Amino acid sequence: MNEEQPGYLERLVRELTRLPAETEWLEFKENNAEPERIGKTISALSNAATLEGQDKAYLVWGVRDADHAIVGTNFVPGTAKKGNENLEAWLVRCLRPRLNIRFHSLAIDDLSVVLLEIPAAANEPTKFDGREWVRVGSTNQPLGDLGDKEAELWRQFDRRPFETLIAKSDCDGAQVVDLLDYRAYFDGVKVPLPEDRARILDRLAEDRLIAPNEAGHFDITNLGAILYARRLGDFPTISRKAVRVIVYRGRDRIQTEREQEGGRGYAAGFEGLMEWIDGQLPRNEQIGQALRQEVPLYPELAVRELVANALIHQDFSIDGTGPTVEIFAGRIEITNPGAPLIDLDRLLDHAPRSRNEGLARFMRRIGICEERGSGIDKVVFETEVHQLPAPVWEQQDHAFRVTLFAPKALRDMDRQEKIHACYLHACLRHVMRELVTNSSLRERFGVAPGNAATVSRIIKDTLGAGLIKPYEEGQANKNARYLPWWA
Repeated sequence: MNEEQPGYLERLVRELTRLPAETEWLEFKENNAEPERIGKTISALSNAATLEGQDKAYLVWGVRDADHAIVGTNFVPGTAKKGNENLEAWLVRCLRPRLNIRFHSLAIDDLSVVLLEIPAAANEPTKFDGREWVRVGSTNQPLGDLGDKEAELWRQFDRRPFETLIAKSDCDGAQVVDLLDYRAYFDGVKVPLPEDRARILDRLAEDRLIAPNEAGHFDITNLGAILYARRLGDFPTISRKAVRVIVYRGRDRIQTEREQEGGRGYAAGFEGLMEWIDGQLPRNEQIGQALRQEVPLYPELAVRELVANALIHQDFSIDGTGPTVEIFAGRIEITNPGAPLIDLDRLLDHAPRSRNEGLARFMRRIGICEERGSGIDKVVFETEVHQLPAPVWEQQDHAFRVTLFAPKALRDMDRQEKIHACYLHACLRHVMRELVTNSSLRERFGVAPGNAATVSRIIKDTLGAGLIKPYEEGQANKNARYLPWWA
């Protein structure tokens, strides 16, 4: 049982009773508490809410269906059972995927009312006892018997992005400004901070960080919470999405030297996160004509872009894990939950795709990441400018990992590292409308002209691996040019 926010619940029930008729995401009952029927109705309302573009569905006891009058109920969910099992526990066990349904008991006009909040289906249809149901008018019908509705429901799953879902509902204005770092928002969008709260809330609503709700307050969206939460822990649905940075003593995960977990929203805390990461990275000392200076071992722009990408492109439907940055001796690994949406061999040139386009668009807007499609190009470019080994991306179960390597002399790279670097060089040149030559690859590796044969062997090995191809058939070796295999 959950009896929090009684004022909100009464306002919500009264708003629902003012609707001219039951909707497919709302049902009124007086006393009917038959467990199987409740379970089917939960499945049907959850799926119907998604079809209707609602975040939640509602089942209300104590309201007469005919005229929506509040008449009271004798249904008490806290004592209701199915066999020897508590009704709520039994319902949750029979629902797939498991839903965070919430019973609320309250008194309105001295009459007992029970409100059941039902989350909309998110990534797949909600099933009860292994079967999917949906509302048609005021009746529950098997979803499988309604091909058009089933197809539309699956289309809605693709259309309903994570960012639009609700992280915390029914907040008044004071709670919104307490939960969200609105000053960081106005700094990020480079707009003067309004003098009054109403204008602050209007602006947050314009960018869909909050949304007015049917009870006259505000719902904080996932977009607002993940970007500008003062404390991610205040939002249970995203609290586990904080970024973890772990520094290890050597090249493996046996000894942890230090660890930090971000507590703020991604936009509000990004610069602080990057400063902390930068402070953990090793640096090289360079001696100039007049002074010594320390320079980063890894290109700052590349690290920044990869961290931003991990935040933006993660799969938020994977519970219990968020992006991680792991710093080892000789490499950095940046991992985010979710398999890549693009073939790993085509990340550099492929048209960009994102699970979270609203989040990506906002992060680009405030300058946290590069413009659409240019981020990976810049990462590869930076590694070439600094003559580092090529970055490696890997799919690991339900995660995507990128590894940046510390400087390594060409003679210390193995054959596969050289081939991979040559292939990415070809991809980058192609994106820049240029071709690979012996000269361009010598420059990439920092090889003197007198050692052109070394680079020729790398090109030959990459050709043999099928990763590049000649620009022209029968071209002379001296002036040979090459393309990536897919060009």
